Amino acid sequence: MPGRANIHNLNGTPRNGAAGSVAAIYNQAGDGYAAYADGDPEQLFVFDGLHAYADRYVWRLLDAKLTELRSSGQTSISILDAGCGPGTWLRRLVTRAHALGFTKITARGFDIAQAQIERARLLSRNLSMLPGARLEFDVADLSGPLPEADKSVDLALCLYSVLSHLQIATLPQIAAELARVTSGHFITTVRPVGSPPSVFVEPIEKANHFRQDNARDRCEIELCDGRRFTLNIHLFTVSELRRYFADCFEIETLRGLDLFHSRFTPDARWNPKSLFLADDELSDELSRIEEVYASSPEFIEHAAHLLLVARRRVAVEPFNRRAASDSRSR
Repeated sequence: MPGRANIHNLNGTPRNGAAGSVAAIYNQAGDGYAAYADGDPEQLFVFDGLHAYADRYVWRLLDAKLTELRSSGQTSISILDAGCGPGTWLRRLVTRAHALGFTKITARGFDIAQAQIERARLLSRNLSMLPGARLEFDVADLSGPLPEADKSVDLALCLYSVLSHLQIATLPQIAAELARVTSGHFITTVRPVGSPPSVFVEPIEKANHFRQDNARDRCEIELCDGRRFTLNIHLFTVSELRRYFADCFEIETLRGLDLFHSRFTPDARWNPKSLFLADDELSDELSRIEEVYASSPEFIEHAAHLLLVARRRVAVEPFNRRAASDSRSR
């Protein structure tokens, strides 16, 4: 998504236009980016790797929202994925919505990077043939107006680093626009100020050098293959994330996501399994302490991501004193 601060192409040459520069970086991300960013695109519901805990948690949350809507008797659903990348999360949602029995599924994902949208379209060909499903992927910019009608989207999401790539000054209008189109829930994740390092387009072990400059909201990155670029990245505090969305949404959840798993789960390339508890035992214990500290002021901003779950704010009708008086007199 768009950002500023002297962003360069992957070959190190400067580009004019912030949005075009960020798009160029993600357009040139390697074939492995889809799996690194969102999990194996060919195995939608297999969650493993470095971000497995966070992905599983987000998926359980999304699945619960779908199930809640279906259990209420709703048979149609509209889903929007802002900054969808290769489309993996939207494909998960459409697949699950169909399995739950929704007979009309309208789903749109958009991203600023043409290459990511082309991947999403290619990977979603089979889903487009599901009865009652309309799945679209567009090249578009989140900082512009959305084409969706007011209150037309049941579930809107904007996951991982999308909001972090935006100019921070544009977030109030972006939040308002997302709230305008959302009738149900909005779910987003962002990078907090104390999160573990990331180079965003590749696993961190593929970076030769990187430096985050929080004063200017940018990260300078040099990959091991010689590619260099500077990427707009804003790291959020809990209070500012709440502030940007509280005026437009009722916030249901604001918590840290992956405080411990990415730091303590053994890396098979380095750690002999014999040095650790059985994998299931370790994962269960990490999950337990995640729940203890996920919202703790001392820990929350050291998570890998902040998770915000919000519902459209219901407008309160103005109090009519005459009508109330008439009602009492009857």
